[in-house]
Amino acid sequence: MNRHYDIIHFEALGAEAHHLTEETERAKEQGLLPDTLRTLVIPETIQEFQKNNLDEELPDIITIKTHSVIPDAWLSGCKKSIITRSAGYDHVEALAGKANITSLRNYCVNSVAQTAVKFVYATAGLLNHYTNNAILFERSKALSFMELCPTRTATVFGLGKIGRRIYELLEANGLDVQAVDIREQELKCQDGGAIRFVSKETAIETSDIIVNAMNLTKLPDSAFYNVNYFSEEYLSRGKAGFLFINITRGEIAPETGLLHLYEKGLLGGIGLDVFSSEQEFSDLLKFGAESKNADVQAARRLVEMAKNRTANIYVQPHQAFNSDLAACAKAADTIRHLIRWFHNQKQRFDEQLPYYGNTVVSAQAG
Repeated sequence: MNRHYDIIHFEALGAEAHHLTEETERAKEQGLLPDTLRTLVIPETIQEFQKNNLDEELPDIITIKTHSVIPDAWLSGCKKSIITRSAGYDHVEALAGKANITSLRNYCVNSVAQTAVKFVYATAGLLNHYTNNAILFERSKALSFMELCPTRTATVFGLGKIGRRIYELLEANGLDVQAVDIREQELKCQDGGAIRFVSKETAIETSDIIVNAMNLTKLPDSAFYNVNYFSEEYLSRGKAGFLFINITRGEIAPETGLLHLYEKGLLGGIGLDVFSSEQEFSDLLKFGAESKNADVQAARRLVEMAKNRTANIYVQPHQAFNSDLAACAKAADTIRHLIRWFHNQKQRFDEQLPYYGNTVVSAQAG
């Protein structure tokens, strides 16, 4: 096999691909990366690339997003390095003992936080209902929207950088805001009491609005394990008509439960940027692929309801990170990690998994 590149950026699309090239050249000009660095920026996943390039050997460092599958054979030999161009890292966290792995924890903070607030405004404001009324300029049969004010309580689950920004934006919109995070004591020391923390039990009883900003952690032995965290049983204990927003990972809040609770009238509105089993869900929507996954089927129903505006439901295809500024910052953050990797003699990143303690876990944070 031949190695033609020093680094390959997989799954790089549109503006992101342009900015990755731009940031690489800038770093070379500044002497932060070798002049001879051979870079490939492509839209394909690793598996697609290897299928079409049988003689190409992967370099010791690659960058990916969530749909690339890391080959076992590549992980053998010298320790490899992976930059996942995502705020979350659940798709690679199990490999932390085999490779140097870092993620982009800063690039999309404001972008994702503003997406969460966008969903809050849409659901609280009954956007679909009011838009339909506008067709006939119907004024006398309008439902009352949920006014954002201090008598309404919003809870942010996961107070990482994104969660903290969501907290600030909701507070600035006049809501009474509280937070839930398994790292409550640690965060209290850092914030000096600026955040009001409550228990998970108190949150479900008092919230008019819930925003999920937690990273997904799939490792069952982790203290941060949160698959099905927002189970149907848990959410069913909420106040009638409360709103639920999810902007991190679908598996944390399975769609089957969300759909049931909306149809029962307990959930008053839903905003989703993410879905369970996203590749399977994507294949179902784009190619009509069959799926027996109950959450995938429920997700399709939620999308249909959002599309035909028959419900107070709003969806988008995992695009919360996709603002104009985020696309630039994402590429810059990626190249910063690459620069530090070279600075560390290609042995490690300055910041890499595990981020917390001595075990591989994901923080309850965005």
